[in-house]
Amino acid sequence: MRDLHLPGRSAVLSRNGMCATSQPLAAEAAARIMAEGGNAVDGAIAAAVLLGIAEPGSTSIGGDMFALVKPAGEERIIGLNASGRAPKALDAARLRAEGAQAVPIDSVHSVTLPGAMDGFCRLAEDHGRKGIDACLAPAIRYAEEGVAIAERAAFDWATSGGKMKGDGAKFYLNAGKPYAKGEIFRQPNQAEALRRVAKAGRAGFYEGEVMEDMLRSLKALGGAHEAEDFAATRCDYVEPVMAKYRGYELVELPPNGQGVTALLLAKILSHFDIASMDPWGAERAHLEAEATKLAYDARGRFVADPDHALTERMLSDETAAKLAALIDMGRAAPTPPPGAEAVHRDTVYLTTADRDGMVVSMIYSTFHPFGSGLASAKFGINFQNRGAGFVLTEGHPNELKGGKRPLHTIIPAMIRKEGALWASYGVMGGQYQATGHCRVLSNIADFGMEPQQALDGPRAFTDPFDGKLQVERGYSDAVRGALTAKGHDVVIPDTPIGGAQMIRLHGEGVLEGASDPRKDGAAIGF
Repeated sequence: MRDLHLPGRSAVLSRNGMCATSQPLAAEAAARIMAEGGNAVDGAIAAAVLLGIAEPGSTSIGGDMFALVKPAGEERIIGLNASGRAPKALDAARLRAEGAQAVPIDSVHSVTLPGAMDGFCRLAEDHGRKGIDACLAPAIRYAEEGVAIAERAAFDWATSGGKMKGDGAKFYLNAGKPYAKGEIFRQPNQAEALRRVAKAGRAGFYEGEVMEDMLRSLKALGGAHEAEDFAATRCDYVEPVMAKYRGYELVELPPNGQGVTALLLAKILSHFDIASMDPWGAERAHLEAEATKLAYDARGRFVADPDHALTERMLSDETAAKLAALIDMGRAAPTPPPGAEAVHRDTVYLTTADRDGMVVSMIYSTFHPFGSGLASAKFGINFQNRGAGFVLTEGHPNELKGGKRPLHTIIPAMIRKEGALWASYGVMGGQYQATGHCRVLSNIADFGMEPQQALDGPRAFTDPFDGKLQVERGYSDAVRGALTAKGHDVVIPDTPIGGAQMIRLHGEGVLEGASDPRKDGAAIGF
């Protein structure tokens, strides 16, 4: 239990349903649809699509989605990969010939096909109760009537909204300026696009007027996209992958997401007695930073499109043991060069649970803040820039090729204990996500923290691109000094590291929700 003398959030407890996410309006929409007879899948879809209106810097129906679903009355976990592919006519050779060293993050060539909407429609059809039309109704309403911009969303808009270009600026800036806290953001054009999906399902997005608007806009920007690329966009059910850690089991999705990076990192950390360390001390932060460097270096070499990834290398106990043996607890090692251009911090994560025992862990993103900064001309659909997750190195598993999926940073997670689901959670924050999954799991497994406490604690992260060890202000100056003495280049980040949500499952159907104070969100139950 938290110290009630100090500022903080109490756990949210309920029995009939729960949603934890980064915006209260979205959490309320999920709770409402579940209270009206929907299930956790219906709630997750309603919250996710609404987040594209409430936090457009973090996500959009022009982006991708991944999910883990535990059906009611079962302990099996279903994985869904709803990430899009590169257009078939585009490949690395073309960009290399143009002199590019990496996929430009603000170029139309970074725009992979939007996979999220196909995933939403598939989940609604296969596992929902209310239908995609009911799931989209809250987002349609708020897109039409407007959302008052919350504090963290306004901070992100001020930081990144200036990247919007052309139609992106028309739809996502307020008279040429980022939206500020309390200003009303409306997207009536996107409401019209969502109405077409509500009426026709996935065909309302990947065929007809909405698809034609996206295609025409991408072509005008020089894109290699074709109508056939949209028609071929399909999500895939996949088998989750798992690793044990201190009596718990971390459940992740296989590549092209970086879930296997979290599993490798957990296995590396299991070689050390973390429970004997100060949870907010320099020794633990140093160990985590060094293990992250090694796990992320492996990610850059082996994680790619599912048909090209070297997944077995990432899941190997032998790999983890060899990497753990390389860690010097007294000295920081150099940061290996990154595997792809993947610096970003904006994503939305949500988790839902209903009274019947169905649980959903879902993550949904356009990659960089506001994605590519580009949008469609008629409906204002903001395009992701996930293609920047590819590399242009010839022969690399993650080399850009038409029809391939790039390395993804976004990952949902679940935790099992003694064969049953114990919690559903995720940690946003781009590159940090794999490290964040392990930090939260370790907070629980090594230090016995409750969910909200595990999310609240200060964070540190070695940026794989500049090698700097970002240390939040929640750490003491003494810890920063000790880390500097070990050779780390320590900085205090301008933006807090990530943002997390969790639902823990107790006995007798009790649900415990936790929501990270680094975001605008809340856990709402009923």
